[in-house]
Parts: sequence; C-alpha cells; structure tokens
Amino acid sequence: MNKNKVAVAMSGGVDSSVCAYLLKEQGYEVIGITMQIFDDASGKSKAKEGSCSTEAVQDARLVAKNLGIPHYVVNLKHCFNEKVIKYFISEYLSGKTPNPCIVCNKYLKFTELLKEAFKLDAFYLATGHYARVEYDDALSRYILKKSVDSDKDQSYVLYGLTQQQLEHVLFPLGNYTKKEIRQIAQKIGLSVSDKPDSQEICFIDTNYRDFLYKKAPDKIKEGPFTDTNGKIIGKHKGIPFYTIGQRKGLGISAGKPLYVVDIDAENNAVVLGDEKDLYTKEFVASQTNWVSIDIPCEKFNANVKIRYNFIEKPAEIIPLNGDTVKVIFENPQKAVTPGQSAVFYKGDVVLGGGVIQRRCLPEKSF
Repeated sequence: MNKNKVAVAMSGGVDSSVCAYLLKEQGYEVIGITMQIFDDASGKSKAKEGSCSTEAVQDARLVAKNLGIPHYVVNLKHCFNEKVIKYFISEYLSGKTPNPCIVCNKYLKFTELLKEAFKLDAFYLATGHYARVEYDDALSRYILKKSVDSDKDQSYVLYGLTQQQLEHVLFPLGNYTKKEIRQIAQKIGLSVSDKPDSQEICFIDTNYRDFLYKKAPDKIKEGPFTDTNGKIIGKHKGIPFYTIGQRKGLGISAGKPLYVVDIDAENNAVVLGDEKDLYTKEFVASQTNWVSIDIPCEKFNANVKIRYNFIEKPAEIIPLNGDTVKVIFENPQKAVTPGQSAVFYKGDVVLGGGVIQRRCLPEKSF
C-alpha cells in the first residue's frame, strides 16, 4: 500500500469535503470514496437528504471533481441492512435504545470502507469526524482523543475502533473548530460550504416509530403501563415506542408528570414513575472495547459519558467477567438508558466504552 495515499470517506457534507482539501494541501495523494447504503431495505422512501443519501453521493462527486481528485462509490447496501438496520430494529424490540451511528462506524466506515481503501492502494482512511488520533511512544500504541472543539467533539461515537484501525485512520479536523472548517470551505469556494449539518438518523424519513411499524408490524404489541410497584395503570402502544426518561406522548393522565423509568421487554410492560425514579448511581455495561489502553484487570476512576450530548461525570469502573464492567457514579445520574453506550475518558483520552445493559436500582444493587 502507498503510505502517501489517503481515501477520504466523503458524505457530501462540509466536514468531509474540507477534510479532503486539507489532506491534498498537505501533499497526500487523495481519493474520495462514498458509501452507497440506501435501497428498499432502508425504509427511507426517497433517500434524498442526509449522509450517504442519493443527494449526498452526488454532492460528494461534485466536490471531488472541484478538488481534482478521483471519486469512487462503494455499494454497502447489504452490509448496512445486516449490521445497522437489523440491529436498530432488534434493539428497540428488546426495549433498548440503540445508537446506530456507533454501529455504522464500527462495521461499515472503519471496517468495510477501510477494506475498500486498501483495495485502492490507500494506506489511510480519513473521515470528517471531530476527534484526534496520536501515537504514544511510551505506551507503544495509538490513542484516541477528543477534538479541540468541545462543542463538536465526536470521540464518543468512535470508541469502538481498534489499534489496527487507528493505525490506518486520519482525522484532520480534530485540531480545528467547526467555525474554522466552514470558513475554509467558504474561502476555497466549496459548493457545499453552507450545507447544514445532518441531525437526523440517516435512514429514517420522519420518525423511528413509523419506520418500526413498517419493518416489524407483527412484533409490536400493546401492553400494560405499570407503576414502580407493578400496578397496571394504563395501556401502551408497544415497547419500541418508549425510551427511558420519556415524559411526552404517553397518552396517560395521572394528575402529575410521569416518566418512563424502566422497560420490561420480557413482560411487554413499560414502567412509569416520578422524575426521582430516573436517577441511579450504578449500571452494568458489556461489549466493552478498550481503544487506548489494555484491557483493565482492576477497578479505576474515569469520567463517563452515557449519551452523545451528556456532560461526562466522574465514576468508578469495576471490571467484572469477560467484557462486562460495573460503573458507579459519584452522584446519581438521570436516565441511564440500556442500549446506549457508556464511554470512559481520562482528560482528553478515550479509554474505551461499552453498551449499557441495565441500571442497578438500590434494591437490586450488588
């Protein structure tokens, strides 16, 4: 492979476009590569907007032409359906709240797309993520770090990367702010310089409930709302339509605000309670990946982020069996949600992370 050749994962947005420009300016031989993931399996009726959409592929092709670099489109429809769509549906049906971006990064962008980059003789795959990768000589390993732009930092969705992947990954935007990237795009006259950031789940048109109804109508069944003592207080429309912490759209009147505090998939029940019932100090996470450190054998302290827009909080992480850890916050945290990822930080360094499996309520704590 050519160590001076970089394949840039181009989504047609500002970030990946400027990423390609910056690498070209640094003297790399740059090629653009775009995932094509939409077909009937996606459930997105038009697939005209968002990352990896038909429009995005066209935008990426145009930017590549303007930058004077080759552009390739890689068909990953089947892999996307098998690894992301099926996971997304399965998690909601089991009462969990999935994070499809993390799974897409793990299985598509930094596995399948990296393989395609290798086929094109590129040593590196670069993306427009706001994060940093550095090699630590003392540790003899790569470390994943936060972006310098704390507001745009995307290290949370990258904890699933491996040392082998980090060796071949570049994140040129990690040392820039979003404002600076937009300014660069405007300065060089990129056609996508004013394109808004994608905020939605890329494969869903309207809302995820409609998507689930379309993809798994026979598996979504009504069931009981219960209070925290197990008393039935109403009827829900199907457990995939609820997430921990939800207050709106419950369709139940109780004379006081009620929140989804637990989802009992085994009994097809949704547990409602007061806001105070959402708080817990402890949870268990599994499927851990330690991106910047060796697998820990002893407990340690770190800051923990339990969802993308969550401000990380100090906690103790206790390794259990296999790839499972127990996390104990210094103070109770609101809406710890099974299915979401917990990511562990030491300063700017991403130590690793895992998928939240269950909260440990006081009476169930161990």
